[in-house]
Amino acid sequence: MHRPSRRHVVTATALVAATAAAVAVTTAAGASDTKQQAQHAIKGGKAKNVILLIGDGMGDSEITLARDYVAGANGRLNMDGFPLTGAYTTYAVHADGTPDYVTDSAASGSGWATGRKTVNGRISKTPDTDKAIPTILELAQKNGYATGSVTTAELTDATPAVLASHATDRSCQGPGDMAKCPTDTLAKGGPGSIAEQSVNHKVDVLLGGGKQRFDQKVTDGTYKGLTVTEQARKLGYQVVTDNAGLKDVKAGKPVLGLFAPGNVPTEWTGKPAARGGTDPQRCVTGNANRPAATPTLADSATKAIELLEAKQKHAKQGFFLQIEGASIDKQDHAADPCGQIGETAAFDRAVKVARDYAAKHPDTLVVTTADHGHTSQIVPLEATPPGLSSTLVTNEGQQLKVNYSTNTPGQSQEHTGTQVRIAAQGPQAYRVLGVTNQTDLFTTIRSALGLK
Repeated sequence: MHRPSRRHVVTATALVAATAAAVAVTTAAGASDTKQQAQHAIKGGKAKNVILLIGDGMGDSEITLARDYVAGANGRLNMDGFPLTGAYTTYAVHADGTPDYVTDSAASGSGWATGRKTVNGRISKTPDTDKAIPTILELAQKNGYATGSVTTAELTDATPAVLASHATDRSCQGPGDMAKCPTDTLAKGGPGSIAEQSVNHKVDVLLGGGKQRFDQKVTDGTYKGLTVTEQARKLGYQVVTDNAGLKDVKAGKPVLGLFAPGNVPTEWTGKPAARGGTDPQRCVTGNANRPAATPTLADSATKAIELLEAKQKHAKQGFFLQIEGASIDKQDHAADPCGQIGETAAFDRAVKVARDYAAKHPDTLVVTTADHGHTSQIVPLEATPPGLSSTLVTNEGQQLKVNYSTNTPGQSQEHTGTQVRIAAQGPQAYRVLGVTNQTDLFTTIRSALGLK
């Protein structure tokens, strides 16, 4: 077994302070909310706003890994501070309704978006008859709420797609990607691609990646020959592509932010896990391939809340906003622990944005959860995993080994079928307690907002 030299550890430890300063966390051990706050959260009542935060692939192992690396074994992330915490099951179903124990992001997202299980790969449609099911965002719009979706993935990726589109297959992201959705095409009288549906829904705030999908040309209908981006402008959207543009947008008109051709680049980099492990490494808290003008998830979350609140300033109803940290999952698939931890830390800062807002607006329900579990496991240093592993030097100066063994090395690592954490504060937050079903989240949000 490879043993690190003392020089490796001392040099890496010297880098700890600089990295620790870059990440804001709660470092005190124990519950970070008082008994009174928990008792208040158990009360029912109606919410004016709901902020739903999804850490894609963020199972308990992924949370623990980020906490150990960033905050320390006895520290706490922002997401650890919710007064009420439970777990929910994530399974998908087959077309006949029998359980499919390991879900993908399309089926899991459709579960909380519609309150019904569906088959893997399907976006907010029934598992058997392939019919559209109304989503929580659509219901919120009909009831006068402002709506928003923020992600670090493409805006047409599965988790954001479940809110404002209905597709037979998650791959049907742009007008040129419709091979698996023949009946969804405009030519067949369908709603079109996920990109077209998203802007047609007039979601007030759409922020993420996926410019390549919106640059595709519409093939039929009113906007034939235009790109989806041009279609969005015709529908009144302000289109922005960087942080400066995002800061300049005004409330009152919908906003489409396209911050990358594909997924938004990760915030951290490092050596991926390897057969036989890696030398002890510190993660690089930066990414040369991430343009400096790219807004962070926390930046986008802050602006989205500002825009949605401003739109509803004089309205009885507030807003529904979903915020996704997408590349926790994507870096887990790639067995890249540093990319994964950096995205979890970035997501955690967005959690802080939401909780800070809710502290000033207690009529806001904030829920943080994941869509499914994933691969990474913290194992003993002396373990010799059969797959891919990496040894990290944490902010505490200690070594930690992470293992990726849900698929053959060289293949994409896989989701797992485990239950995942769900935590909440605000009106109706008590509904997350215990072990619930992923579809129950739909009911929680619908009840909190009083949606008909």
